[in-house]
Amino acid sequence: MDEGVGVHVVRELERKGLPPEVEVIDGGTSTMELLPIFQERERIIVIDAVKGGGEPGAVYRITPEELETEQDRPLSLHQVGLLDVLGMARQLGPVAEVVIIGVEPKEIRWGMDLSPEVREKVPVVVEAVLEELGLRGE
Repeated sequence: MDEGVGVHVVRELERKGLPPEVEVIDGGTSTMELLPIFQERERIIVIDAVKGGGEPGAVYRITPEELETEQDRPLSLHQVGLLDVLGMARQLGPVAEVVIIGVEPKEIRWGMDLSPEVREKVPVVVEAVLEELGLRGE
């Protein structure tokens, strides 16, 4: 439960009719497959469940640099893998600018269901992504 928040946001973004230069990808659970994407894109916005210590449904905007310096901050399994892959990509050359928009889960377990607290934040996260892209209100 709540681990699939990124998939729900991706589905909503795909319905928005985004400009052709914006690519929406469901990164799944295998962050290693994202390695070439970190090298080939200019900017990446990652959506995931993030255990930041807030109330279920709290929305966070975090950079990888913040995650690397805040070692006490709890992370979802995806972020740990994400930082590892980003580190590998950096060793291979220039990498994309990365922003993580996270949602505090009520419960982390595999599956596509969302708790009511997280489900009601999906539109908020979609708007946050559009704002990051400079497309808010479109």
